[in-house]
Amino acid sequence: MTTMTAIAPLAITGCGVVSPAGIGLAALAGATSETVHGEAELEAIGGEFPPMPLAATPDLRAEDYLGKKGVRSLDRTTRLALVASNRALAGLDTPLEDGDRARTGVVIGTSTGSVRSSSEYSRETLVREKPYLVRANLFPPSVMNFCASQIAIWNSLRGVNATIADGRVSGLAAVRYARNAIVQGHVDRALVGAVEELCPQSAWGWYLSGALTPSAAVGEGAAMFVVETPAAAEAAGRAPLAELLACEVGTLGMSDMRRGLAVCVERALRRSGVSREAITTVSFSATGLRGLGPAEEDGIRGALDGLPSHQIRTAGLLGESFSAIGALQIAGLLADWRDRGTAVGSLALVTSVGDDGNVGCLVVRRPGT
Repeated sequence: MTTMTAIAPLAITGCGVVSPAGIGLAALAGATSETVHGEAELEAIGGEFPPMPLAATPDLRAEDYLGKKGVRSLDRTTRLALVASNRALAGLDTPLEDGDRARTGVVIGTSTGSVRSSSEYSRETLVREKPYLVRANLFPPSVMNFCASQIAIWNSLRGVNATIADGRVSGLAAVRYARNAIVQGHVDRALVGAVEELCPQSAWGWYLSGALTPSAAVGEGAAMFVVETPAAAEAAGRAPLAELLACEVGTLGMSDMRRGLAVCVERALRRSGVSREAITTVSFSATGLRGLGPAEEDGIRGALDGLPSHQIRTAGLLGESFSAIGALQIAGLLADWRDRGTAVGSLALVTSVGDDGNVGCLVVRRPGT
């Protein structure tokens, strides 16, 4: 189990989210499972999808946020992440100045980058006549760190640039990486989050694996957050949306996942100085996944001696988005706090589990409490 030295909280001062519910926290706050499973966008995505529920982002017009120049050559993964990044930066109370951008990093959680891009490029090497004259434009987005580099280029961010591939725990692992980079002085702030696109290749993988329950949809999305120290946020005049108190990730294997998640939660609570009784909300990751949902609930129940009364199941609303789910859970929590106010309490857990045995936990506090 990896651990992290206890440090002061970090502040989320900007949030951008693109999901099957739409763009922004307001759309996410009003989402229901009935409103996000439309298939109008599938024709624009292209390809043959399996006969199962699908949840695509509606009306994804990246040029409306990024301008027309250079957008055409971008894959869907990068478009999702760039729009989310644009919304996170645009929503800051005080915009970043040019000098700030040199000390702002980018950390992206992903599965393997764009599954579609890498699959199509690999296929080209098999179906093209020798000497394998593949289409050159397919190569750049097939590289796993293409998305993170494009975010940095489009926004002139010159700090740490990292891509974290940790399966379903990628979103929380990216937060942990960004936190360490800030604490160790490598950057002053980070634009951090995770992304996953909906494509025929990944949808068929889910369909043939039988890992999802019949009613669970395959989704997509991206959520990006500006994270910095509370002191830096206050000096810049940026009010926090939430405070990140602790983040733990680790691997104990499938045979001990329940205990592994319980240990992860317990360590996160100790490092944040929060008692288990103080947790009023939990955001689950494994809704719709066969076997993982009960294991996640059992792990949380073991750490907290019960489940909090207020529960958020983002994947149940937006569909299974694999590496992006952790980041979308954080966005879902922020949307819930925005919609319900103080009625649901001020301390929450965001948990994550994967069928590879990886587990993660984030402790989040509503600011001003």
